[in-house]
Amino acid sequence: MAYDEELAHRIRSIVGDEPGVSEKRMFGGLAFLVHGSMAVSASGQGGLLVRVDPAGTETLVAPPHVRRFEMRGREMDGWLRVDRAAVEADEELRRWVEIGLGYARSLPPR
Repeated sequence: MAYDEELAHRIRSIVGDEPGVSEKRMFGGLAFLVHGSMAVSASGQGGLLVRVDPAGTETLVAPPHVRRFEMRGREMDGWLRVDRAAVEADEELRRWVEIGLGYARSLPPR
């Protein structure tokens, strides 16, 4: 499945003024990176893939339509899958994008 181009456009409008942002196709979607570290992606499986502080994963998976990203059957702390239903409203999308940007900003540049 290709990533949702409309969702990518909505993300792009949020990250547009962020210093050091670049776009890269990865994980079957379109990722937005800050100084080389992934912040958020319009996922090829629908919705978002959001990179977060691993220590905060448990708190962030509490809302409906949010879960740990799973790779090869293993759930990953620090990576969240946020379903499309959780980002229908612009303010909800902005919230998740800002969480991803905040964590990516905290990482050393690559």
